[in-house]
This record gives sequence, C-alpha cells and structure tokens, in this order.
Amino acid sequence: MSAPRRIWLTGASSGIGQAMAARLLAAGHRVALSARRAEPLQALAERYPLQALVLPGDLTDAAAVAGMAEVIGVQWGALDQAILNAGTCEYIEAGRFDAALVERVVRSNLIAPAYCIEAALPLLLRGDRPHMVGVGSSVTWLPLPRAEAYGASKAGLRYLLQALRLDLAAQGVAVTLVSPGFVDTPLTRRNDFPMPMRWPVERAAQHILERLEQRPLEIAFPAPFIAGLRLLSWLPARLQFAIGRRLARPDSHG
Repeated sequence: MSAPRRIWLTGASSGIGQAMAARLLAAGHRVALSARRAEPLQALAERYPLQALVLPGDLTDAAAVAGMAEVIGVQWGALDQAILNAGTCEYIEAGRFDAALVERVVRSNLIAPAYCIEAALPLLLRGDRPHMVGVGSSVTWLPLPRAEAYGASKAGLRYLLQALRLDLAAQGVAVTLVSPGFVDTPLTRRNDFPMPMRWPVERAAQHILERLEQRPLEIAFPAPFIAGLRLLSWLPARLQFAIGRRLARPDSHG
C-alpha cells in the first residue's frame, strides 16, 4: 500500500492480524489496533507512537465497538480502510452438539464484524477511497466435519459482505472478502488434524496486503488449495457427502 491511510484493524494482537499490523505501521500508515488483549497492541504502539491508536476491547460488545469508532473519529476524523480480521474457531463433536458453542462462534465471527461495520461505515464514508475488508475462510466452499459452528459463521460473513458490496457500491465503498486456507497461527496450532498447504503467517499477511491495493472482490489462497475446494464444491451432493464422511473421525459418526 502506497499513500499513508487511516486503517482500523481488528484481531491485531496475534496471527495474521499482528503480522499485518506490523507491516502497515512499518509502511507509514496510521492504524487503530483492536483486540481483547491490550499488551501486544501496546508493544506495537511503543514502536510507532505517532501512528498506532490502541483500542482494546470486546468486539462482541456493541457499546464497546461504538466507543472505539468514536475515538477514531475524534483522533482522525475519518477512516480510509477497515480490516475486520478478528475471529475464533471451535469444533463440534457429533453426538455432543453444543448450541452455546455455536452461539459463541457466531457472535465472534459474524455478529462482532456486523457491529464493526455499523461503527466504521460513517467514518469510511468520510474517508479517501473507502475500503471495507473482511477475513472469512476457505471452509465456506465445502462442508467439513466438526466445522458446523465455524463454517456457518464464516458462510454468514461471506454472504453479509457480498450483499453489503452491492449496497455500498453507489457510495464508492469497495468491499473485499479474504478467504485464507490454513495459516500457521496460534489458533490453527490447536488443530488436531492435517492442514495441507499451510502458509507461514508472514507470507499470508504479505499476500493479503499486496492485493488489497487493487481493491479486489476476493483474495483466496493458496491457489491450489482453493481450486481443489471449488472443484469439490461442484460435485453432486451425494458425492460431497461421501467424501465428507470419509474425513469424519470414526468416533464422530454419531
């Protein structure tokens, strides 16, 4: 990204968000950093005191999110870009369905971004070449075992952003969906299954930021992994079901 911009980045305390934050600040941008944990955000702010705006808090709290946007408005007057990266992942074991788990994941991955969109839009409409970015997941291309909550939340985010893109086009706000495959982050390190074509976090952050300059509709990677998922998604439903059953754990068939 070239000319300095005013950016709100959520989920900036670890993983892809932290890597993007470091790159954006090093490139001279002003970045409002949000996450639950304040310490990693403060560490970045100490390195870039004139550029970083630390806004820790719970993004599932509408009032807290509105407060963050209010601070951005007072400090900067507007936003040029919002990168909604924060999210979580929990898996459901078949036969032990947990509705509370679904609620937690949907609140973090869908409701919290909605709060951020509501808060950021007035600021973006006052910004330069406004750009809304949401980090989804490649899992939305194909149903996978144990991913009911995570997949549903990210599929909802996909639809939300794609529909929002239509409604914001006349106002000049671009909307980009980021659909990563597996990336080596603290969240994915908890996974207990193979993660093909997993990328280092720095590679993922660089890939995303380089492409955001073109304001694309979607950034999906790694290309071979995404192509494979898309091909599988075009298979007849019965065949998709058979493949998914083979991926399911023997003890999770219910």
